[in-house]
Amino acid sequence: MKLRHIKKSTNNGSPKWMVTYSDMITLILVFFVLLFSMSQVDQTKLDAVSQSFQNRMIFDFFPSVVPSEYPTDRTSVEETGENRNAFEDPINLDIERDIEEPEEADSLTALVGNVEAYLDEHDLNGLITANRTDRGVELVLQDSIFFNPGDANILETGIPFLQRIGTLLSQIPNEVKVEGHTDSRPENSFRYPSNWELSGARASSVVRYFIEFYNIDESRFSIAGYGELRPLTENDTPANMTKNRRVEIIILDENVES
Repeated sequence: MKLRHIKKSTNNGSPKWMVTYSDMITLILVFFVLLFSMSQVDQTKLDAVSQSFQNRMIFDFFPSVVPSEYPTDRTSVEETGENRNAFEDPINLDIERDIEEPEEADSLTALVGNVEAYLDEHDLNGLITANRTDRGVELVLQDSIFFNPGDANILETGIPFLQRIGTLLSQIPNEVKVEGHTDSRPENSFRYPSNWELSGARASSVVRYFIEFYNIDESRFSIAGYGELRPLTENDTPANMTKNRRVEIIILDENVES
């Protein structure tokens, strides 16, 4: 009886472990695709990171896990580490960061100090006050030494004070706004039918003086008359009414429109 030879089948396909490995890689890929689809992508950052990976310098320091059959002169670069500064000095991705920049020096902060020193030197405190506001440096002139009640003509007693202010304004380039204010007592004269006209006329008189006697460019000035509508305090006592009757000279910040 002859023995039958059983032919062994040969399997030329991939090893069994390769199938399992491929399935695992596929699942990992699906997992990351799901994570990516559920995340919120910042397109700017994504483009920047993508651009950075296109820079071949990033990969110059990592030798390939697969031996190269045709080594190039890049090997010498890897050995010497000439491009190591690519990691010591990270690539600028131009991504906006929420870093607070130091505030720029306020030019009017120095100016208000100079104005206060000027007022002290010429004994103007009490009659003229200087304050730093959002608009600039504000000089407040009480009308008792500048105008008679119900009138907008500048008194001789107020001229020396305006002369000193005019000298100050002629030395700086800032634009200036002059505002007139009154108390709540009604004004009803032929020349000034209301406090609006009176307050505006007083502001105009001050500006006209600076232009005529100090040759200051009139384009630097603007005028406003608010009457009794912007009081500093209640108009319930004579002292408070005196505070509300005033002319304000605002040396404007360069970034503030008049």
